[in-house]
Amino acid sequence: MTPPMAVDGPVVVAVGGGHGLAASLRAARGYAGAVTAVVSVADDGGSTGRLRAAGDRPAPGDLRKCLVALADADSPLLRAMEHRFEAGELQGHALGNLLIAALEDSEGDLVVALDEVGRLLGTVGRVLPTTTVPVQLRAVVGSGAEIRGQVAVARQPDLQLVTIDPPDAPACAAAVDAILAADQVVIGPGSLYTSVLAATAIPGIAEALSATAGQLVYVCNLRPQASETEGYGVADHLDALARHGIRPAVVVYDPETIGEPDRPVDAELRPATLCDPGGGAHRPERLGPVLADLAGAPDWRAP
Repeated sequence: MTPPMAVDGPVVVAVGGGHGLAASLRAARGYAGAVTAVVSVADDGGSTGRLRAAGDRPAPGDLRKCLVALADADSPLLRAMEHRFEAGELQGHALGNLLIAALEDSEGDLVVALDEVGRLLGTVGRVLPTTTVPVQLRAVVGSGAEIRGQVAVARQPDLQLVTIDPPDAPACAAAVDAILAADQVVIGPGSLYTSVLAATAIPGIAEALSATAGQLVYVCNLRPQASETEGYGVADHLDALARHGIRPAVVVYDPETIGEPDRPVDAELRPATLCDPGGGAHRPERLGPVLADLAGAPDWRAP
């Protein structure tokens, strides 16, 4: 069974997408009294891209990853959610993506579909999309050229600004409410432009992040990402966030991987060892205690 959430723990919202957001959710499970994921739905690659091409819909892939991160470890559906078919017309599709898409179609509401999958998985928190309408990621590079589509944007160096098409895509109301009610909002880690800033590019989400009284924490990536953040250090990450109107109060980073900031930054710095030696991903058991301490929560415990 899934252990209960921490008694009197803070209300935590994690914003972003991909495997990085899933790591933050696993970290938050160890100290939060309640946890919600607010997830980018602009992905257009792999199984998700095929589902979007077959029927215009918000991307389900990162939503699936977050549901799995919050799921009951004993759920018989848990392993099946990540199962990918190896042959036939379904080759490459993750079952969880198909389940989310099917429930969205049958229920007529993506939020209802995600809540139902969460119930089946016994999740300890809630997973919400940034928007319930289909969106496409757009980016402007240093030359002024415009790039369209998440996969194409991820391949580009010298990214300057990302936006969403349609630009007036409405934010998921439940996601906005969750951000405004949070004690702590964790942004990232994850691909800076195509996961983190893709999530905050929904105008209502960015406005909620500016308006929330919760502690805004940015978890920096461990290393630069080829093309997308090539050559970036901690200060470059914060500069990119600022260009998009996102100004975290605290930045958590691993000086052993990405190094120390090379210039002053307008945020509290919290250096910490966030991965195993030589590791390429944030470890929830290393990130969790740091976030718990920032939130003034009791000691972190393994979920």
